[in-house]
Amino acid sequence: MRHTKLTRLFTLFLLFGGLATQALSQEVGASPDFIKALTAEWKGERFPDGRPKVSDSILERLKNISIEEAWGVLRNKGYNNQYEGDWQLIWPDSAMTGRVVTAQYMPLRPDYQEQIKVQGVDKEGRSPKGGTNSWPIDILTNGDVYVADGYGKMADGTLIGDNLGNSIYAKSQRGVIFYGSVRDQEGLSEIKGFNAWMKGQDPSFIREMMLTSINAPIRIGRATVLPGDVVLAKKYGVIFIPAHLVEDLVITSEVTGLRDEFGHQRLREKKYLAGQIDSEWTDEIKADFLNWLENYPGQLPMTKAELDNYFKERNW
Repeated sequence: MRHTKLTRLFTLFLLFGGLATQALSQEVGASPDFIKALTAEWKGERFPDGRPKVSDSILERLKNISIEEAWGVLRNKGYNNQYEGDWQLIWPDSAMTGRVVTAQYMPLRPDYQEQIKVQGVDKEGRSPKGGTNSWPIDILTNGDVYVADGYGKMADGTLIGDNLGNSIYAKSQRGVIFYGSVRDQEGLSEIKGFNAWMKGQDPSFIREMMLTSINAPIRIGRATVLPGDVVLAKKYGVIFIPAHLVEDLVITSEVTGLRDEFGHQRLREKKYLAGQIDSEWTDEIKADFLNWLENYPGQLPMTKAELDNYFKERNW
């Protein structure tokens, strides 16, 4: 217990030390150490920028998880503020998963914007050409999702058009999630594979707003989002999942889906009453379910080893 408390205190020291360092130097992009402190519960591989490197296979499996299932797992773990809904999409029937790169925008303040430009260009080596809204795009890699807090600005708040959209997709093979707007939605819709979750669109150019941070914590509506979170985005809403929880969320949601499939089948067959399926299962139903899994007519979403480990560690 004492060791755990000391570990937490050390993590907080690193975190707030990083915040203090950022404040003093006006850094635009968060340092790897700062991101590692934010995501200290992740124990796996990391990218050079410090973000957790959740596997591509988990990202692919996550696409098949429903928003409700993901939300339920997070709520059970005490994460109550990871969902945001009411989006406009270019392609409503597609799903997107990926590793989050965050960016925050604020209303323009000239003196602060000048500090941001000096820090970004002179000290962090970012491009002096074009607007600072291209800086988050420059660092994207395959599997990243660009998530930006544009504070809901519509007219003159368009964070990208089709040129930047093409660059985003070329680097990440993903789309964007903007608490704000885009321009040239028609041109963006012509980028094969690209999608956008946004609050609106407008033909105007970005003006009177400025980029203030990259890969720092941001707010997206109801949700708190950290760099390196894993996002599940569908037409039903967006869930931001802490990286250290995503593997457990996937396997738990997959098993829940199989339980539902089994239950629906047995109800159609009239083998059990609705009350039996909709309450705690008897040993008879549990045994029937395990036998059903052994003879599943298709490919299970998880390996048999993962399934065995799941049931070893849980009491139904």
